[in-house]
Amino acid sequence: MDFDLTDEQRLLKDSVDRLVADRYGFDERRHYQQEPEGFSRELWAQYAELGLLGLPFAEEHGGFGGGAVETMIVMEAFGRALVLEPYLATVILGGGFLRHGGTDAQKSELIPQIAAGELTLAFAHTERQSRFDLFDVATTAKRDGPGFVLEGDKGVVVHGDSADKLIVTARTAGGRRDRSGIGVFLVDANAAGVSRRGYPTQDGQRAAEISLASVRVGPEAVLGDAGNGLPLVERVVDEAIAALCAEAVGAMGEMHRLTIDYLKTRKQFGVPIGSFQVLQHRGADMFVALEQARSMAMFATMMAQAEDADERRKAVAAAKVQIGRSGKFIGQQAIQLHGGVGMTMEFSVGHYFKRVTMIDTLFGDADHHLAAVAEAGGLVS
Repeated sequence: MDFDLTDEQRLLKDSVDRLVADRYGFDERRHYQQEPEGFSRELWAQYAELGLLGLPFAEEHGGFGGGAVETMIVMEAFGRALVLEPYLATVILGGGFLRHGGTDAQKSELIPQIAAGELTLAFAHTERQSRFDLFDVATTAKRDGPGFVLEGDKGVVVHGDSADKLIVTARTAGGRRDRSGIGVFLVDANAAGVSRRGYPTQDGQRAAEISLASVRVGPEAVLGDAGNGLPLVERVVDEAIAALCAEAVGAMGEMHRLTIDYLKTRKQFGVPIGSFQVLQHRGADMFVALEQARSMAMFATMMAQAEDADERRKAVAAAKVQIGRSGKFIGQQAIQLHGGVGMTMEFSVGHYFKRVTMIDTLFGDADHHLAAVAEAGGLVS
């Protein structure tokens, strides 16, 4: 199998790598965190100029027709830089719902706004009781003439405090844990009845608790089938997990690089600690875990757009297992080999470990996905 990038993909990689190298140093990142929305609007506009915000969308809707490989390239670069901007929330998740479930009218109206950097989105699905189950939905959407009235609460909505529109899962029929009867709705974040409480997360990003109190939406707010939206949700989340795997690989690669550099420069007993064979072995073990994660991230990328939902989900779940395990191992080794300074806010390695840990819990941790792979009969049937 040919894993080489095309000329266009190499050009994309060079452009993104150069951008984050020039504009996303560790000190600059801390400055961006202090901005009101927790990220840089100036850089968001620059992403739009480079075409990153329109990357996965069809050309007829103002995009560039990129696929999963292009997304992998961007997300790995963003992982190396610990990028704060809502690319996952807006382009991968929000854009995924529009690509797979939006009407032509919705696509024509909203995708050009996303590509131009004028519209940000957030996916509101997690509830207090739902844990990692996408089908566990207590928020209701009751019919009100041609539209719906939404009622409920959503938690840990990534970039939900700054999003212009929310993509909300709500139950139109059935019981709380039924797989049918789930709808997906596009809600204006400033609509009457919507309240948001934003806060910083452990990895330096932002999230929000969102309440929906008798929020009215029209029929044009429905994405996909209002009575059977779970397949759409699962497909978009599978693509998002593949993107997160690529981001985690970028972050793990930086943790490994920083650790090896530290072993070469930190001296003990008059010699660099990297000259001790036992520490060399630990660095090698980190590299093996990194390459295992990279291989599975590439596998998830190749399977992310597969039409067979069962095969796609198994591949993505297996990748998430390896990402979680490799991230934990590499992060723990990186912190310990840096000694006490690895735990300080002034050293970037701890921030990478926090981000990788958060990626592990997004849409299900390694244990959750291992159980899913086992229930499906294994990765290879």
